[in-house]
Amino acid sequence: MISRTTISRSLLLILMLGICGSTFAHTINYALDKAPTHQVVGYYLQLGYRHIIPEGFDHILFVAGLCLISKNYKSILWQATAFTVAHSITLALSMKNIIVAPPAIVEPIIALSILFVAVENILLGQVRAWRIALVFLFGLIHGMGFASSLNEIGLPPNQFLTSILSFNGGVELGQVTIIALMYFLLILPMRNRSWYRSRVVVPLSLLIGLTALYWTVERVWMM
Repeated sequence: MISRTTISRSLLLILMLGICGSTFAHTINYALDKAPTHQVVGYYLQLGYRHIIPEGFDHILFVAGLCLISKNYKSILWQATAFTVAHSITLALSMKNIIVAPPAIVEPIIALSILFVAVENILLGQVRAWRIALVFLFGLIHGMGFASSLNEIGLPPNQFLTSILSFNGGVELGQVTIIALMYFLLILPMRNRSWYRSRVVVPLSLLIGLTALYWTVERVWMM
C-alpha cells in the first residue's frame, strides 16, 4: 500500500509543477460582464451547485466517502472544513492564473483521492488525525478540477470576485447537501448498530473504491 508520506509528497510536487507552469488567460464571459450583480450571483451560485449535484459524481463520492467512517458531526465538519479551505485556495489561484495544472494530471489524481479515502474507510475503524491533512491536500487538487470546469464557462472580468465567490458558494451548498443527506438519512439512524461497519461502511466504501479505480484507469488511458 502506498504510504501517506509518498502521497503527500506527490501532491505537493504536482502543486509546485502547477505553480511553475506556463500561465493561460481564463475564458471571459462577455454575456455577464455588464449584468446586474444579483444576476451574476444567481448564475454562478447555480452553476457551482450544479457542478456538484447532479453533475459532479466524482466529488459526490469523495464527500460521501469522507462521511462514511465518521460517526459524529464534528469529525465530518473538520474534514469538510479542510476540504473547503483547500479547494477555495486553488480555485481562486487557478482562475487568477497563479497556478496551472493540466486536466491530464488533475483528473486522475481526483479519482485516486476517492480511491484512497475508500481504502482508508475499509482498513481503519475510525478517523485518524492525519486524515485532516490528507483531505486538505486532496482539496487543493479538487480545487484545480473546479477551476478547469469553471474556465469552460468563463468569468466576467468586471465582476471576477463576485462570480468566483458565488461559484464557490454553490459548490459549498452542494457539499452541504451531500453531508446532510449522508448524516441524517444514513449515519445518524444506523451508526450505533452493531452491523453498521460491516454492512454499510465496508460495502459502500468498496463500491466507491472500485468506481474510483475504474475512473483512475480510464482517465490515465484517455488523457
